[in-house]
Amino acid sequence: MAEVTRVPLQPIKQGSLARLWLGIAAIVLAGAALAWFTLPQGVSVTTITEGIGESPTIEDVVFVKYTGKLEDGTVFGQSRELPVPIPGILPAGEPMLLKEMIPGFQEGFTRMQKGGKYTLFIPSEKGYGANPQPGSPIPPNADLIFDIELVDFMSQEDVQARFTQIQQMMQMQQQAQEGEAGAAGPQAAPIQ
Repeated sequence: MAEVTRVPLQPIKQGSLARLWLGIAAIVLAGAALAWFTLPQGVSVTTITEGIGESPTIEDVVFVKYTGKLEDGTVFGQSRELPVPIPGILPAGEPMLLKEMIPGFQEGFTRMQKGGKYTLFIPSEKGYGANPQPGSPIPPNADLIFDIELVDFMSQEDVQARFTQIQQMMQMQQQAQEGEAGAAGPQAAPIQ
């Protein structure tokens, strides 16, 4: 029969348990700090004015007014209004198809709501990274900051239908003007 050796348990010294827990807490905090400073920071959206309703999806077209800046405040881009001749068909702002935008825009806009104003921070790795577009005022590895108003959003199909409607209205207007000019007939040249 096998004999079991008994080892007597020693009492824990006073304060040892507290030191053990403090050591574990210090290791956890050091790990969290290391992760915070070494992992890339994500896209952040700060709400300036609340929007309403749902958020756009990556398949939507957003209509926005924006100013893009570098971290030092240098403005590198601003939205441009569409020269749409017929009001009420398309919302104000510059239309952008989200699925064709940089990842940081895609991620940020899906957290915004119609009518809201936001500040969007896009880290370099979710922006243009080390290779911005040639001739761009954005330097390599630049973090980007945008002041954005999300005027509205709609599906790509809805936007296309509205552009088609505008095109048809413009063609009808042009035909009407040509018809008026043809009905007046040729003008006689003055005799000299």
